[in-house]
Amino acid sequence: MVIDRGAFLSGHYLKVYEEIVAVKAECGDKARLKVIFETGELSTYDNIRRASWLGMLAGADFIKTSTGKVGVNATPPNTLLMLEAVRDFRAQTGIRIGVKPAGGIRSTKDAIKFLVLVNETVGQDWLSNEWFRFGASSLLNDLLMQRQKLSTGRYSGPDYVTVD
Repeated sequence: MVIDRGAFLSGHYLKVYEEIVAVKAECGDKARLKVIFETGELSTYDNIRRASWLGMLAGADFIKTSTGKVGVNATPPNTLLMLEAVRDFRAQTGIRIGVKPAGGIRSTKDAIKFLVLVNETVGQDWLSNEWFRFGASSLLNDLLMQRQKLSTGRYSGPDYVTVD
């Protein structure tokens, strides 16, 4: 689910909290709830941290930076804030929450930066698809071209991978 940014930015945190709780109730034990913030629209680091805690307290199993459809998506700073929030939440509650940066991660070099953030902030046990995922179809294309380079010694062109 994507939070209601209008309500959040207007200070109606209880409304956003209750919406997350309601969606989580519908998920039951059958599905993990991923709460998407659109961090680029939250404008401040305080808002990103506040949204992270709000989502986790309301029952999110995963928190996600964005849908990838707005101007600013996943950045190392906003992902770091979310990772710090899940680290601190786990320290206080014993509950582990997943993180998914999405949008703007286009190359394997970009992905490595995020993987270092995960390892350095929350630890190696988060480096699995159960707790950390990328939302980046362009990244897959670059990864496929990098693998081709390793096996053949040369890069393939975009004709050999899907182009978004």
